[in-house]
Amino acid sequence: MARLRRVVRRAIDALVWTACVWLAPHIGGLMVWDTQSGQTPPPPAYVEVTIVAVGDVISHQDVQRAALEAENGWASLWEEVTPLFKAADFAMANLETPVAPNTGKPGIPFCFNAPVELPRAIKETGVGLVFTANNHAFDQNIAGVAETLGHLSDSGLLAVGSGMDRAAALRPAIVNLRGVEVAVLSRTDLFNNCLNQRHDRPWVAELDVERDAAMIRDLRPQVDAVIVAVHWGNEYHAKPSQRQREAAARLVEAGADAVVGHHPHVLQPFEWVEAGGRRGAVAFSLGNFLSNQDRMYVHEAQPIGAGDSRDGGLMVMTFRKAAEGTRLLDARVEPVWTDNNWIAHGRGLEKKRVVRVLTTTPGDRGDEMEALLAKRRARATAALAAAADAKRPDRP
Repeated sequence: MARLRRVVRRAIDALVWTACVWLAPHIGGLMVWDTQSGQTPPPPAYVEVTIVAVGDVISHQDVQRAALEAENGWASLWEEVTPLFKAADFAMANLETPVAPNTGKPGIPFCFNAPVELPRAIKETGVGLVFTANNHAFDQNIAGVAETLGHLSDSGLLAVGSGMDRAAALRPAIVNLRGVEVAVLSRTDLFNNCLNQRHDRPWVAELDVERDAAMIRDLRPQVDAVIVAVHWGNEYHAKPSQRQREAAARLVEAGADAVVGHHPHVLQPFEWVEAGGRRGAVAFSLGNFLSNQDRMYVHEAQPIGAGDSRDGGLMVMTFRKAAEGTRLLDARVEPVWTDNNWIAHGRGLEKKRVVRVLTTTPGDRGDEMEALLAKRRARATAALAAAADAKRPDRP
């Protein structure tokens, strides 16, 4: 019944929108639209909304230490990117860590846990939704999934990809952005430790291409746009796997407008994928947004590829809703870079531990940093434009 009401409401909205757009030019000569007189102005011919998404937010121990020592806590770690989050109509991120200080254990390498201050800062800096389907979702066991969901809700964040039961985990989040209804799904193609056991207990949504394509086809008439986040691919590979490409094509064919990929910890290509008469924007991997990976990289002293896990991407999607329907008007990926003072701090040259995400657009950060960012931007742009042949050569 709820689905029927949604379809009927969308049909009525479309009729009203069409009538307003058609009538406006015909009655324009008969009516003067004057806001000072109190008359209602005509509706716009279209509405555009912008959604941004970033990759992995990982709570490595040194990242937590940097947050503790930063002036404004966790928010300081990406404060240069915050204006981009807040300028968009909606922002999303992949939360690759449980938030389970009460039921879990302190985080260790490869088994993460974050304090409640992290989701609070994510929300306060303009992000409204986090993807929670990933290979670290069960790092603090089933109880950790439940506790994480509670903290995310308390912070005002939408969570998609995990739930208190299987049905909730598979369910999309639907957000209304100035009249544009966007459905967001989150899936993972891999687990470190899959604890999905009973459908009535906390669950993390696994990627099932057949099932998920059917869900998207069923969902498509009810909303204006569909975005699917998928945790997939091979770590440190700059080239998408055949599995990624096949799954992306199936999701686009089913009705996905955009696919937001993460997990490889390096950037992979951004492409427009055509399948089944449809066209969708696919970022195969946005890399890391915030992490302590490649902390030992030294610019100019090491091969540039040794810093690839510090390159990340901010995917920008612009949707336009008009009388004839809604379409993805434009999409692109903006490179970002994680600055990390691990070496300088270890040598005693800098007192505080610093991990911070920077944009790569030219600014006033000093000649040395500007030169580094220019080269990293060129490196990231190349990675987004075309895949490398294989695994990053400097990785074992």
